[in-house]
Amino acid sequence: MENQKSHSYLKVAIAACFGTFLEWYDFLTFATLAVVFAPLFFPSTDPNTALLASLATFGVGMVVRPIGAALFGSMGDRIGRKPVFMITIALMGLATISVGFLPTYDQAGIWAPILLVGLRLLQGLSAGGEIGGSAVYLTEHAGNEYRGFKTSFLQLMGPLGILFSTLQIALLRNYLSAEDFQSWGWRVPFWISIVLLLIAFKVRMALEETPVFLELIENGQKTESQLLNNFKDPEIRKRMFLLFFCVSSSGAILFFCVQVYTAIFLKTSIHISAGLVDQLSIYATLALLPLTIFSGWLSDKLGRKPVVISGLILGALLILPTFYLLEALATGANEGNITSVIAITATLIGLSGILALVVGPQTALLAELFPAKSRNSAATLPHNLAAGWIGGLLPFIVTWINQQWENSVAGLWYPTILLVCAAIIAWQYLPETKSTNLTN
Repeated sequence: MENQKSHSYLKVAIAACFGTFLEWYDFLTFATLAVVFAPLFFPSTDPNTALLASLATFGVGMVVRPIGAALFGSMGDRIGRKPVFMITIALMGLATISVGFLPTYDQAGIWAPILLVGLRLLQGLSAGGEIGGSAVYLTEHAGNEYRGFKTSFLQLMGPLGILFSTLQIALLRNYLSAEDFQSWGWRVPFWISIVLLLIAFKVRMALEETPVFLELIENGQKTESQLLNNFKDPEIRKRMFLLFFCVSSSGAILFFCVQVYTAIFLKTSIHISAGLVDQLSIYATLALLPLTIFSGWLSDKLGRKPVVISGLILGALLILPTFYLLEALATGANEGNITSVIAITATLIGLSGILALVVGPQTALLAELFPAKSRNSAATLPHNLAAGWIGGLLPFIVTWINQQWENSVAGLWYPTILLVCAAIIAWQYLPETKSTNLTN
């Protein structure tokens, strides 16, 4: 019986994780190609202006994530977790595939960036329903033992999405001339989404509804949308804020600092070659995978709260010094100094370790903080609000502050201050949830 349960959970985990991998791959390929998109869709005599426009378009997709979370999270409480998954995966896949067939500014004029922004909005709506909802789905299947460990695998899908995207782009840059890559090579990652979408859709068709949601139906507790009721309940409202500011915002800040902004910083601010940056990003991402699983396991042993808070404190203390160190090592790396390259790699892996402490327990925390009947909407809205408004706009805001101050590191005071505040509030108010019974 135990083996049957383990097999059933493994099947659910693979199906849920593969779909979320596709969501992240589709969503973050855009970030990986932000520097490429700048001249293709936002031509300007000033490269900085074009880059800001490209980063702003990436941010638009993040900003609308809360709308998708409100819409699909509410649907998840009302009609079930599984139907929402089918809708979000189809929406994300179709929007991403379409990006691969878009005309550039030279071909279609102003319609090129308009269409790009429109598809980015659809991606954001889909991600809002998927990311957060998938955490609830997987956690409700995980049972009460080792939830942190078993659900931490979902957090690997973001790094794996970036890794798969980065590997493709590195290979394309290696085998194509710069002219061919700029002409059509950048479209290939989006075209590959066609195959991934078909696989993900087939896998998700075999998913089962969560036992927690089925029990709600059997007990007659299935109700209309819980979204408004969540804001009327003071305890749920308090926990939504704690999730938003202390867990999801902080995880998003560290994720985009470590997985997104570092690559942009290394390429555009300190001018390390794109090929070398892609290689370094791959090494850091590979290191993040076991570190995340370890952090999820550690949260089962020590508790979610101490593990998350340790990540917040380390992030607040080390983000700024780390980027100053990367800046100092840039000259040696550009000259081919192997010691400098190794030092940069070690620094990026260190950042990955800090990120893992916050995101490893995050999947379980999202579900454990809220009662079953309102869990989907209560978890997805603050999580996507944080990821969209705080994390998604982070590269744009940091880059803008850097340009205003004419300093490539000045903008990082923004995430540092947010992490300090999150650590203080979490220390005082974040509850320990590792022993929560999810059926309540």
